[in-house]
Amino acid sequence: MAMKASSLREQTDEELRNLMDETRSELANVRMMQRVGDGSHSPLQMRTLRRDVARIKTVIEERAQQA
Repeated sequence: MAMKASSLREQTDEELRNLMDETRSELANVRMMQRVGDGSHSPLQMRTLRRDVARIKTVIEERAQQA
């Protein structure tokens, strides 16, 4: 599900904030399931989610610096 930064730049600020909230909650759920012992979530999924959050933050920061 890795997001591309170019597709994130096309979205509005509100859409980015919503996507950030969704991605963070999904990451929290994956972390919780891993701690409980459900092995169905791979470390690759956690890494992908963390990187997606970083990409979203980067796009938001870029827009803040331009303003």
